[in-house]
Amino acid sequence: MPRLTRAELEAARDRSVPDVAAEGLRVLFCGINPGLLTAATGHHFARPGNRFWPVLHRSGFTPRLLLPAEQDALLPLGLGITNVVARPTARADELTPEEYAEGGRVLSAKTARLRPRWLAVVGVTAYRAAFGERRAAIGPQQRTVGGARVWVLPNPSGLNAHWTAATMAEEYARLRAAVDGPEAAD
Repeated sequence: MPRLTRAELEAARDRSVPDVAAEGLRVLFCGINPGLLTAATGHHFARPGNRFWPVLHRSGFTPRLLLPAEQDALLPLGLGITNVVARPTARADELTPEEYAEGGRVLSAKTARLRPRWLAVVGVTAYRAAFGERRAAIGPQQRTVGGARVWVLPNPSGLNAHWTAATMAEEYARLRAAVDGPEAAD
């Protein structure tokens, strides 16, 4: 991928990033919001230091390591990607509490329309802010969103030093086991 200039990245603040989604997915992964590189390229989790794609593969969700530009290869696997907040930013801390709350409402409606079996929010802080669940922790949640079961996963950003790629992959694999387990046919 060619290196983008600061001006090209800043110009991406006004772009929207289409969801990678379809009805009836096994899992709809939900990021916090698009970063500027994601907005500039149109590919989710595009920043090279983001561990989403390696962790997705390492946890067994994908048969090989996908590049961000191959994001549409998720759909035949029953996987998709959306975001809590659609507005691209350089950092998630640029988002307001109101944007998170509105994002939660939009995500609930989207999830009800698309009907994935699981909604996997990648980032416990984003989940807490979007749904007012102050005590939420990583793992399966009691509530449903738009009829989908919810699993909160660690944020794969390279800035999340609390989780290594290996420990993140273990948590993503726990979700995969739940998705593919004996209750999956229900």
